[in-house]
Amino acid sequence: MFENKERTDLALLGEFGLIKHLTSNFKINHESSVKGIGDDAAVLNFEQKQVLVSTDLLLEGIHFDLAYMPLMHLGYKAVQVNLSDIYAMNGMATQITVSIGLSSKFPLEAVEELYKGIELACNKFNIDLIGGDTSSSKQGLVISITSIGYAEKNEVVYRSGAQEGDLLCVSGDLGGAYVGLQILEREKLIFLENPNIQPDLEGKDYIIERQLKPEGRKDIVSLLSQLEIIPTSMIDVSDGLASEIIHICTQSEVGCTIYEDKLPIDPMTYETARELGLDPTVCALNGGEDYELLFTIKQADYEKLKHDVDVTVIGHMTDKASGAKMISKSNVVHELKAQGWNAFKL
Repeated sequence: MFENKERTDLALLGEFGLIKHLTSNFKINHESSVKGIGDDAAVLNFEQKQVLVSTDLLLEGIHFDLAYMPLMHLGYKAVQVNLSDIYAMNGMATQITVSIGLSSKFPLEAVEELYKGIELACNKFNIDLIGGDTSSSKQGLVISITSIGYAEKNEVVYRSGAQEGDLLCVSGDLGGAYVGLQILEREKLIFLENPNIQPDLEGKDYIIERQLKPEGRKDIVSLLSQLEIIPTSMIDVSDGLASEIIHICTQSEVGCTIYEDKLPIDPMTYETARELGLDPTVCALNGGEDYELLFTIKQADYEKLKHDVDVTVIGHMTDKASGAKMISKSNVVHELKAQGWNAFKL
């Protein structure tokens, strides 16, 4: 994608030169992208579809740490974080805009690495980059991505449609991203104390990747469509399972009962959590950044879905007065509390 090998000051290119340099290799693939980069605004045409739009802001030192987050991985992850919101509406993502704020410490080559990750995500998930902005920043690296997509009017899924008796399902497995983060933070502290010690990440590939290179669950949206299942509610697991369950319960005005022994936790996540003195269940409930899809379905749709090994039924929706609860492995009832990511708790 990029060929220059030396350190290049961004001031040599200027804002418009930088944008042109970073985006010249991105191709337009969707008919809905009438006009992409190169004018005052992009032009989109979704005809009779419902248009879905979501924006996320990522700040250095708050949402990511460049001590262990490679810029290419960061670019890839920044896109996935946004696509996941579109998939959580039972939609298909088609376009993104990317805006970045950069401090003077970043040469052109560093920004190129970021955009390599963005391009990789766009190519893998068939996304058009149609615009954005660049600016200088005194606070380190700032990334703002807006994702755009579509769904048929009768297939858009909100958080507010769950009903008593619906089954609560989650894709993939939970807690891996949080436990991977704890490993990275541990190795960072060791390195700061003794820079001669190399990070020990052997055997932890899966959970490290869950943190550094998550994947939006476009495949689950496609699966549900193939099975002719329209979830009654849906949300992505970005702030922690318990938090997302409570969002669905609150917006749908229902309660929920989940079962600890049904929570999908990968063996590496479980074993590493124990090594670190963490409770794997707490990691799954409150860790966040898994970017799996949490959704409810009618009981009648269970037969269509029961053989899929990448979707787990973890509980069911109850009446509002019952609240959100978890039945532990020892059959003790616990109230679910949102203890995951809080954007304003620093």
